[in-house]
Amino acid sequence: MDVATIKKTLFSRTVGRGIVSIAVFVLLWEVGSRWKQWFGFELPWIGAVPAPSSVIEVWLGLLYDLGYWLSWYKSTLRVFAGFIAAMIVGIPFGLMMAISRTAYGVLFPPFEVLRPIPPLAWVPASIIFWPTQEMSIAFVTFLGAFYTIVINVLGGAKSIDVRYFQAARSMGATRWNVFRRIILPGTLPSIVVGAAVGMGITWEVVVAAEMISGGGGAIQASGAGGGLGFFIWNSYVGGSYEQIVVGMISIGIAGYISSGIVRKLGELSTPWLRVR
Repeated sequence: MDVATIKKTLFSRTVGRGIVSIAVFVLLWEVGSRWKQWFGFELPWIGAVPAPSSVIEVWLGLLYDLGYWLSWYKSTLRVFAGFIAAMIVGIPFGLMMAISRTAYGVLFPPFEVLRPIPPLAWVPASIIFWPTQEMSIAFVTFLGAFYTIVINVLGGAKSIDVRYFQAARSMGATRWNVFRRIILPGTLPSIVVGAAVGMGITWEVVVAAEMISGGGGAIQASGAGGGLGFFIWNSYVGGSYEQIVVGMISIGIAGYISSGIVRKLGELSTPWLRVR
């Protein structure tokens, strides 16, 4: 991406609208939170939320706190460990069920029985069965992305036009060629969608898993570095509402960056889908 393209993107109407909408949201939030201080009575719901100015003040102090950044590192590590494992297992698993009727008949029924179980329902079982809390949390994040990726891969492969297969076979294409030239590229867009959705779910899951399991690892004894979910829980126990909001916004930023990376990799792997 050259300098001209970057300037065009930064000063585009889309970016401008986004900045304006965020600014209006923050302004309304500030007014709503300060309403009691300025006018003597509290607005329902928003009046109990810390004002953005207070949150920013606390956030600036946390920028020099090693525990805060360790929480970022821990949660990111857990999310990507579970997400990458889900991609490595889920893509071949979905493709196998898509191309083999035998595999579909054997694997799909138990998959469908297990799929409705929420990943958070696995937290107690994973704590019992996995030797460390880190592995338990990574396993729960794995489940968060795994089912979404498999369903998207399976659906993407099944939706490929059957005429492509007929044309390939009529020209003598081998099964490997059909897989490499038709099934794999035809499924890639669905893989990208499944990966983007799965990445968002892993962030939702890891935060709850860290809260329930107590953060995991030895660092948690100091109350820092147990992950962003544990950071929020610690802030709640300590009565620091500003830190709770900081943790929530931090998760939003981390999820946005992670999903952006996945979407960018998806665009690079499917150049034929780019539209102007």
